[in-house]
Amino acid sequence: MSPRLLRHFFNVWPPFLLSGIHVTHLGADWRSAEVELRMRPWNRNYVGTHFGGSLFAMTDPFWMILTLRALGEDYVVWDKAGEIEFVKPGRGTVRCRFDLTDAVLDELRAEAAGGGKVLRWMDCPVVDAQGDVVARVRKQVYVRLKPRVRREAAAERDGVHSQHGTTAPRP
Repeated sequence: MSPRLLRHFFNVWPPFLLSGIHVTHLGADWRSAEVELRMRPWNRNYVGTHFGGSLFAMTDPFWMILTLRALGEDYVVWDKAGEIEFVKPGRGTVRCRFDLTDAVLDELRAEAAGGGKVLRWMDCPVVDAQGDVVARVRKQVYVRLKPRVRREAAAERDGVHSQHGTTAPRP
């Protein structure tokens, strides 16, 4: 699915649509996303500010999806954990931006190269129209090479190539 099609899907997906969550950008290279939460009568909490569950939901799938698509099909990527710190009451439209850098992707690839699991915390502040932080959200993603890729890498490490191009076990 293309980023454009996925963005449109998210915007009509009932959990987002009914919560007032709108994906305004999903990068063609799977490296960035922007999401906003619009204030609606049905997504306010008891005291009239943004419901905390909606603030968390607006950030939920994006680090995992961006990381999964940017790393490619050789990796398993899951959401592992999440945290939210409410900094100030959220009113009006609030936004969150996700930017996945080449440096982070290179680090994940290097850490996962040995075949073990990698756990990485990624931060995303939710800000109001004035740019003030309303909530700090942290998501932990799990990254690991797929079993097929781990087996291939292990076979390469365990074998040596002779002059005739065949693989023999190491002594």
